[in-house]
Amino acid sequence: MQTFIMKKELIKNRWYLYSAENKILGRFATKLAHILKGKNNIKYTPHVNMGNYIIVINAAKIKVSGKKLKDKFYYRHTGYHGGIKKINLEDMLKKSPEKVIYYAVKGMLPKGPLGRLMLKKLKIFSGNTHTHFAQKPRILN
Repeated sequence: MQTFIMKKELIKNRWYLYSAENKILGRFATKLAHILKGKNNIKYTPHVNMGNYIIVINAAKIKVSGKKLKDKFYYRHTGYHGGIKKINLEDMLKKSPEKVIYYAVKGMLPKGPLGRLMLKKLKIFSGNTHTHFAQKPRILN
């Protein structure tokens, strides 16, 4: 027996449309990471970018459980001394809900060049419309 290794040339990427309305953030992000990695494919190969493209709509209507709206913080640094900035989840959802889903999925993907390639296949929109009609995405439940 031999182990099958998927080649780049054999991969056929599909586009999927997924609505984030009334979904819990963590569970939703794990499903997205699973599809972006390509683990839903029968011929999954870890070192090849096999994932499909995902369009997420209604990012502003995502839910979280517990007291995470007040207690969860996102940190960034300006580059200056003492330049640490933080924003809680509630304010981040008001300001840019796309980034909340983006950061959740980014933390679940591999670190390095392969993970960055996988993350480029994620397209997030806060509203009900998107700009990828030409790709004819399939609707995921």
